[in-house]
Parts: sequence; structure tokens; C-alpha cells
Amino acid sequence: MTTVVLADDEALLRKALAALLPLEGDVTVLAEAEDGEAAVDATLRHRPDVLVIDLEMPGVDGLGAVERIRRERPEQVICMVTRHARPGVLRKALKLGVQGFVSKAAEPAHIAEVVAALHAGRRWIDPEVSALAVVDDCPLTDREVDVLRATRDGYSVAESAARLHLAEGTVRNYLSNAMRKTQTRTRHEAARYAREHDWL
Repeated sequence: MTTVVLADDEALLRKALAALLPLEGDVTVLAEAEDGEAAVDATLRHRPDVLVIDLEMPGVDGLGAVERIRRERPEQVICMVTRHARPGVLRKALKLGVQGFVSKAAEPAHIAEVVAALHAGRRWIDPEVSALAVVDDCPLTDREVDVLRATRDGYSVAESAARLHLAEGTVRNYLSNAMRKTQTRTRHEAARYAREHDWL
């Protein structure tokens, strides 16, 4: 039996998975979470074998939640699901220790299979996700992506520096480089450009 916490802001999809996963394999859903904050709380409280978490959620997104969970529970097995497997995201997720990456369009039977594989100690990256990662044409460094993501989320330069454990001058340098590479005039324009090109 594999225990699971499901985190997804789309209630219909989350409820469907919660109902269908136990029918597709030896899966017990311990808890559901509707956003990143709730995902962190539910995972640390219930300690599931596998956390199945959506990439894009309001507030703390999937990657942000994973980052926080990893600090408290580094051994947690994680399967990330997404409707839009953006280039660059796979690399970031793998750096955070995510073991599985699956399309949100996948059938529940497939997701149950992935959950079982991850619980058995294997890794799983859906082929279409992997193919997108290979053609990553993002010119931004990981740190430039980090500061643009913080900008997108509404943080000031000072707040971004505190969150990323960087000096404010360093954050400004990264933002300046990102603006040059995206040929934009402000950090907000650069963040918007990067988002539109699926780099965040």
C-alpha cells in the first residue's frame, strides 16, 4: 500500500484523482491540499510515501512548496504534475530532488503506475516532458530566473534579496542581465517576457 497526499488547486481534478487512484492501484490518499501552503502542512503532518503536487498553484507554487518540504523532510518522494511542462522547469524540479514528472493530462491509471514506481525507488519523467526540456532555449541563468520569478510574484528587490539569500546589489545585477537578455526596460517587463516565453 502506498500513501499519498494530493495537492492541486483544481478541485474537480483533485477530487477525481483522490477517487480514482485507489481504484487503479494499492493507493491510500491521506489528505488533499488546494494550494502550496496547504501542501506543505499536509505533507509534514501526514508524511506520505509520495506527494503528488501540481506545479502551478496560487500563492506558494509547486516548486516553492517542494523547496520548503525538502528543508524539513529531505527524504520525501515527490511526483510533480503539470499541464504546461515549461522548458527549464524540469531542471529546477530535478535540482530540488523531485523524482517524478508527469503530465496533468495523464490517465489516473498512468499516474498510479508512476506513484508505484516512485515508491519503489525509481524515477519517472514522462517522454513529452523530457522532450521539452531538451529544447530549452532559455538564455537566462538559474539565478536570473529566480530573481524574475520573485519579481513576477510581486516581491521588491529587497524582499527578493532576503528570500534568495543574496545581496541587493547582486539581485540588481541579475535583473540587469535579465533585462539585457530579454531586451526589456524594467524588471517587470523582463519577468513578463520570460513568463510569456515559458522560461519561469
